[in-house]
Amino acid sequence: MKLEIEKAIYGGAGLARHEGKAIFVPFTLPGEVIEAEVKHSKSSYAEARLAQILTPSPQRVQPACQHYGVCGGCHYQHASYEEQVRMKTAILRESLQRARMVDIPEIEAIIAAPLGYRNRIRLHIQQIPFALGYLHGRSHKLLPIRECPIADPSLNHAMHTLQDECAPQLSSWACEIEIFSDPSGGKLLISIFTHSDASAAARKLNDLWRTLQAAVPTVAGCAAFTLPKGKGFPTLAAHAGANHLVYTAAGEPYCVSFGSFFQVNHFLIDHMVAEVCNHHGGALAWDLFAGVGLFARQLARTFSQVVAVEAAPASVTDLRTNLPNQRVLAKTTLQFLQNAANRPAATPDYVVLDPPRAGLGTQAAELLANIRAPQVTYVSCDPATLSRDLSSLLKSGYRLRKLQLIDLFPQTFHLETIAHLSLA
Repeated sequence: MKLEIEKAIYGGAGLARHEGKAIFVPFTLPGEVIEAEVKHSKSSYAEARLAQILTPSPQRVQPACQHYGVCGGCHYQHASYEEQVRMKTAILRESLQRARMVDIPEIEAIIAAPLGYRNRIRLHIQQIPFALGYLHGRSHKLLPIRECPIADPSLNHAMHTLQDECAPQLSSWACEIEIFSDPSGGKLLISIFTHSDASAAARKLNDLWRTLQAAVPTVAGCAAFTLPKGKGFPTLAAHAGANHLVYTAAGEPYCVSFGSFFQVNHFLIDHMVAEVCNHHGGALAWDLFAGVGLFARQLARTFSQVVAVEAAPASVTDLRTNLPNQRVLAKTTLQFLQNAANRPAATPDYVVLDPPRAGLGTQAAELLANIRAPQVTYVSCDPATLSRDLSSLLKSGYRLRKLQLIDLFPQTFHLETIAHLSLA
């Protein structure tokens, strides 16, 4: 069918309409006229494949990656970077409007270089014949790769070496491999994920470590994680060498261990910290979903006391290291807010939230609203859950005074937002 693309939607596709039905077509841009082939049709919408571009957008560009369109990792490489930011800004504003929010401030975009930005990549392993790669789009089939343009050069170099020199030590037991780099690219942590039991993984890791030390001189440490049979988290079976990297961000050193979360964009971490932490100070700050303490450590400079809340065990260990002389609580944000509601204490001057994609949640948002902290900053990686949670906070009397799109994931549809709120 012949279609005209109206706009980009969250998830990477372009939206067109045909006979009253919404048609979602990946790898298209607003304003383009295309031919598309329907692949899956439902009562109110259909998913289609781009067959031919009849009228291309002036913002269409040549993708930077030879695997683009096959690899499932990137979604926007066919768009100029200016257009990528414009589409994300429009998607964010529309998401908030659908939540019936009014008086939405102008969205400020914070951007940096759109390639070579990732400090961490996770690769799948094909055992026979041995290959490292990502997955095909919407598939579990491995796509072997030699170069990932959005990854830091040190990660690409390590990937080449692992493919060329470590196949015998990896092919019999490894399922996935993750490589994490410090800001300079001079130190790496490598994590291996396996279905082998812990004792077997430890033995295999020792063999691999000897090869890695010679083949990848920048590797500081390597770990083996056993994958759960069902739901659950990988379990650290063994490690060799260092068990952490020191990652310097916004002038502060952070201990980041195997299994801990840390922001992935080398170029924008300092900007992110500045936007969240600068110009705030007082007696008490709360950092909820604190991770390894990226924000909490900075807030400790300007607040007399910081309370950092984190549930993930690996991150809690690093958080205690990175936040000496402050209060660290190993619990969920919901548990913390429930306790605060039952045992009222000092009201924080400032609250920072950086939840996972599931967001803060309605119950936690209501509890937080009752705390009445004068200022709240919400860092979000999902516009839908952000819209839901902001709607709840705004109804309780908060005002959205500043809104920023910080593009931590160029070339993809993923969308990071910093929302600054204060009591009206």
